[in-house]
Amino acid sequence: MNIDLKKSTNPIKYSLAMSYLEKRVKELNKGISKELIWILEHPSVFTAGVSYKKEEILDKSINVIETSRGGKITYHGPGQLVCYVVIDLKKRKKDIRKFIINIEKSIIKSLESYGIKTKSDRKNIGIWININGKDKKIGAIGIKVKKWIAFHGFSINIENNLNIYDKIIPCGIKNCEVTNLQKIKKQSYKELPNLLLKNLTKYLKI
Repeated sequence: MNIDLKKSTNPIKYSLAMSYLEKRVKELNKGISKELIWILEHPSVFTAGVSYKKEEILDKSINVIETSRGGKITYHGPGQLVCYVVIDLKKRKKDIRKFIINIEKSIIKSLESYGIKTKSDRKNIGIWININGKDKKIGAIGIKVKKWIAFHGFSINIENNLNIYDKIIPCGIKNCEVTNLQKIKKQSYKELPNLLLKNLTKYLKI
């Protein structure tokens, strides 16, 4: 398998993760490193994609890190699974839309193993769950493509503090409700990283 599958057990600072991803993108373009799927957790941090607006920061006291990924403002922190990828789309017919659909499929299929039915949304990118007729966000996706190398990735809320989202307009969607897996169904999600790695390698055809 021409890919590195990486799981970090200790929290990784956001800036360090970004430096590592940028380095891998350059190396992959030069053909001196493999593709990458990396599962980790971040210490508390707010990040903003290239299309965010200042008014989406509701609490002006927070520090927001601007990043090169697509999308708006989101939060990463303890109790949340983050998955970064560095994938060569030149090997996959340069199809960005299909790449994102396969990311979504991987998450949806992984959560099905826990008896949790989720869905994607073409208008509001991410992973959603319908609870009593109301769609709530369980996962955020933000991707950047540079010279046909796709990187950044997605996050899934497992048992993170949901009150923190009151400080921002999550993903730029007004009245967006955010939830986590433990609130939906109390159980162990210890195997979720392994399920994601399995499904990502399947749907991305690695």
